[in-house]
Amino acid sequence: MENSESGLANDLNLKRLLEHAHIGVVIHAWDTSVVYANPTALRLMRLSYEQIIGKTAYDPEWHFVDEAGKIIGVDDYPVNKVKNQNTRLENEIVGAIDGSQPDISWFLVNAYMENSGSPETSFIVVTFNDITESKQLFSFRDIVENTQDIVIVTEANPIDSPVGPNIIYVNKAFEQLTGYTQDEVIGETPRILQGALTDKQSTQRIHDALAKQEAVTETLLNYDSSGRPYWLEINIMPLTNKYGEVTHFAAIERDVSERKFHLEQLKTKNEDLKALKVTLEKRVEERTNELMTAKITLEQIAFIDQLTNIPNRRYFIDQATKVIYSAQRQALPVAFGFIDVDNFKKINDSHGHSVGDEVLKAVASCFANTFRKEDAFCRYGGEEFAFAVIVKENEDTENLANRLLAAVRNTKVTIEDVEIYFTISLGIKINQATSTTDFELELKDADEAMYQAKKKVRINTLSSGIKLGLLCKPL
Repeated sequence: MENSESGLANDLNLKRLLEHAHIGVVIHAWDTSVVYANPTALRLMRLSYEQIIGKTAYDPEWHFVDEAGKIIGVDDYPVNKVKNQNTRLENEIVGAIDGSQPDISWFLVNAYMENSGSPETSFIVVTFNDITESKQLFSFRDIVENTQDIVIVTEANPIDSPVGPNIIYVNKAFEQLTGYTQDEVIGETPRILQGALTDKQSTQRIHDALAKQEAVTETLLNYDSSGRPYWLEINIMPLTNKYGEVTHFAAIERDVSERKFHLEQLKTKNEDLKALKVTLEKRVEERTNELMTAKITLEQIAFIDQLTNIPNRRYFIDQATKVIYSAQRQALPVAFGFIDVDNFKKINDSHGHSVGDEVLKAVASCFANTFRKEDAFCRYGGEEFAFAVIVKENEDTENLANRLLAAVRNTKVTIEDVEIYFTISLGIKINQATSTTDFELELKDADEAMYQAKKKVRINTLSSGIKLGLLCKPL
């Protein structure tokens, strides 16, 4: 009788101890179903008694991550580790995720098996302390978001073009410098920032380092969303999980365009100092040559047609390639357009080349006001213009053509009170973007469509007297 009363007292004391303990205690049956959870465990896991009792480790509400933020497989849950490996679990840090709040709750977990003779009748006891506050004394994300340096995080695999490495995070400094939003670049690769003058040897060294999962530092010329070039000092480092596996790459980048400019200025100054022994005329001549060289270099980098102030053919080829690549990723077609100013030679012969230049500028102005910054367009050469745009809806191409034609229709050139009207012919080729899309062939077809438009042109005479050749049907 006394032994029975003593056992009952011990059971009551143990239960009272667990009920008032400041650590979470969960007891699993051998099939991992929960048979007991004390109040602290319920509070820390934000679950009710009914939500947890009887549930197994395979319940879909249970999601855990390791210290690196990587999802833990069910077989690596603390209860299954003890069960499968027949060993104790000591001081393992585990993060818990549920739908009640966006932040991760961090626990210091211990677990062991309470053996009653056979596995089927044994229990697994899991205890855990809340260490969220000590683990998150401050937010590293807040630091990264507000640093002036650019931060980009990509997946470690794959790294080869065109699919990898995929961007999974960029900070505010990236958006401010590049003009791209986070939503626009997530899932893209850092190669979208590269262009015609990006050094291929530098990008190859970066690729080789990533393939070896090594850190690398390079200075690289990149381009923002509007095509403006800038210099970056890039430090890329591999990120590993607790198992030593490289899961991501982090790039910390700093805009060094101003520093590059000052280095160029310093170089020029040193050259000027060496030139002090020569005459003032020679010094002026050398300085003038340097400035002219710098001007030519900037023009080459900008890829802007000097007459019309819109992209030139060289820059258009680079941008059109990016349009095709982007359309391929989105499984969308691309519309290639070719435009010719009608009877341009006659305009030059009748009014002079300066008037012809004003006509080309007027057409270019219509282009600049019609196309978006993500579209590719240019003065292709002489009186010819070209464009390449992604087509999302069937009516997009016709709407674009109508806007462009309407813009030209309402344009005139006035020279010494003489109003000069002009017309254009427009041809468009639409094709689904694929890895085999040939830019030159597509543009050649658009050119042919333009000549068909010249042959079948219909002339609309507006109240102002403007005459305009209309679009032929796309191929």
